[in-house]
This record gives sequence, C-alpha cells and structure tokens, in this order.
Amino acid sequence: MMSAVMKEQLNLLPDESEAKWQAVIAKDTRADGQFVFAVSSTKIYCRPSCPSRRPKRERVSFFQFPEAAEQAGFRACLRCHPRNTCDKDPQIELVRRVCRLLEDAEFETTTLASLSEQTGVSSFHLQRTFKKVMGVTPRQYAEASRVSRFKGGAREGKSISTAMYDAGFGSSSRLYEQAAAQLGMTPATYGKGGRGASINFAIVKCSLGGLLVAATNKGVCSVKLGDSETELEADLKREFSAAEFQRDEKLLNDAVSAIVDHLEGKAPHIDLPLDIQATAFQRQVWEQLRAIPSGQTSSYSEVARAIGQKKAVRAVARACATNPVALVIPCHRVIREDKSLGGYRWGLDRKKKLLETEARPK
Repeated sequence: MMSAVMKEQLNLLPDESEAKWQAVIAKDTRADGQFVFAVSSTKIYCRPSCPSRRPKRERVSFFQFPEAAEQAGFRACLRCHPRNTCDKDPQIELVRRVCRLLEDAEFETTTLASLSEQTGVSSFHLQRTFKKVMGVTPRQYAEASRVSRFKGGAREGKSISTAMYDAGFGSSSRLYEQAAAQLGMTPATYGKGGRGASINFAIVKCSLGGLLVAATNKGVCSVKLGDSETELEADLKREFSAAEFQRDEKLLNDAVSAIVDHLEGKAPHIDLPLDIQATAFQRQVWEQLRAIPSGQTSSYSEVARAIGQKKAVRAVARACATNPVALVIPCHRVIREDKSLGGYRWGLDRKKKLLETEARPK
C-alpha cells in the first residue's frame, strides 16, 4: 500500500535527512539501530549498513525503527535482518516490545490491560506512548498485523482457513470484516495472488507527463504520474502478479476525463468511486485530505490536529505518502509548516504546478 516517500513527507529536517542518506551511502554500521531505510520500488526496508546495492535517492524513505516501516507496508530485508537491532530510547524500546507482543499473540484476545501487565507500565502511558510513536493504537496495529500475517500465509499457498487461524483470527467473519478494507478484494481472491481479480487501466498524456488510471469493478484503485509508460505499467502490475490486467482507454474514459479536467482547472473536485486498501489511520488522513478545498493547503501538523492526533505528524506524512490514488486524494495540498512545498512522490515540479493551477482565479 506504500510508495516512495520524500524526506519532507516524513517531517525530517533537510540536514537530518541528508545525514541519514550519507550513512546509507557509506553503509555505516554505527547508524544501525538508529533508523532503517525503505525502498519504494522493492517494498523492502534495510539497516543502514546493508550490503545490498544502493537505490536512487528519490525511492528512499527513513523510519525510526523497523515496526514503523512495516506499518507503512514494507518488508524486512532477508540479507541484513534489520529487525535484529536495539534502540536506546526507552519509549521506542517500549513500543517495539509492544509490537512484538501484538505480533506474537495467537488470537484476538490481547487487551491493553494484559499489555500493561506484561510491560510493567500503566495502560494510559502505554496507549499514549504507542500512539505517539506509531500514529495508531495498539488495537489498530494488532488488526493490521493479523491481516499482514494472513496475507503472508495466503501467499505461501496455505488454505484460507489455515492462513486465517495461523494469523490469529477467531472466525471467518472477523477476517472478512477486517480484511475488506485492507485487501481491496475478498480474502479468497487475495489468497490466489489476486487471481480472478480484473483490473483495467489506461495511460494517457497530460500536463504533468504520463497519467495512469486503474480500476476494478468496484472503483478506481490506482492513479499514478510518471514519465515512462513502461514504468507506470510495471509499477501497477507489481502489486498483484496473478491478477488479470487489461489496458482499455475507452472503458476508463470517464475516470480519465474527470482527472484530466481537474488538472486543466475545469473541475475543482474529482468525484470517483474508489476501491483502495487502507489502515484505519490512513483512511482518517485521506478523508481529511479530501476535505481540503481546491486552491488551499494545509500543513502536516494541521491535518494531524484535524483528525484529533496532533502529535502524529510523521504518521500523517507517511499516510500522505502511501496515497494510492494521486490527485483523487489530494496529498499535494499538504505542505510544510514553514509554507515550503515539502515532498511529493511524483516530484516537486509537479506539486508546484498543481498548486499553481488550483490557485488561479476561476
């Protein structure tokens, strides 16, 4: 569910982000345990000293610790094992311990009280600290972890029932209830690697370069911007290798026209049915982004306050970066506190042009 994240989208200061990038380039072992870096093209995160080949800078994002990267949709590198690190910050170590307890829980019975007892801190302090660091509550993290385990089991070829119980779901109804929003398809379909899911897509030229729009029979599932049709199509097909894809500009003409009209300043809003995957926190953020009027902007901290989580600024930035439908969910309308543009997955030039177009008198 996540793509490239620029340093500003993580609310890092330029020098802080640059220092981390230099540590990654140098494969500096001293930086291990201080942060991990994630690569959008592979969906994998690593420790700074990982021996793997270094990606392009624009594809790299930084996370304070492994569980935060996984919450954003990345998988741990099998070469450098980034999870096997420790953190000297007691709050971070507490959150990491809670994450491990939630991930290891066999069924949906872990309560805040039991976590409090196992960690030796009050329920209030645990809940507040966890939400501050992760941007979601322990319960929301546990739900996302169960769905992730189910997805892993399904990809390994386990039966739906086996993957369900191995993931910790007590019943099929709970699986379908929680998985519906995160899989974008039924668990049975996902268990087939997306086989049977039909995704139509179109790629057209627009004022920002290449525009890809993809949709299932439920709604638009992906909107991407880029310079290369080949890369846009490959990026789309990477998510569900066994799904059926069909390029059909005619079928998606209405959706494409709605987006292009918006780009040309002819329509202030894009009103399209969506079929997207999201955690509860991501949906909160995305709904708030869609409430920002065309021609206006909000800062990451303003969005955090608007959803009642004023300290979750970095989590808001990550949610903006995981937006699967560019333009439809207007993450380009979120800027930094100092009014500078901040980051944008599709490039700052595109972000600047979008905001200038929307700000013109109609």
